[in-house]
Amino acid sequence: MERDEAEERVCSVLAKIMNQPRASLSAGSSRDNVEAWDSLKHMYLMLALEEELGIEFSDDEIANLVDVASLVDAIVVKTKGSA
Repeated sequence: MERDEAEERVCSVLAKIMNQPRASLSAGSSRDNVEAWDSLKHMYLMLALEEELGIEFSDDEIANLVDVASLVDAIVVKTKGSA
């Protein structure tokens, strides 16, 4: 998956989980600047991304992927070579 597509998908899922307008989210969005992004919603986000993209995150990744940019990086790596 390309970075642009991964970012769009992450931001779309994030918008639904956080009940935020999609336009308010970008690669710079993180737990530090999205007020609704708490630990419970973080778990919902990770599970939703795993389900939507058919990937799995390790416990360490779940704990450390706390912004859109790092999520996109991880997704690009995990989906490399897939359509």
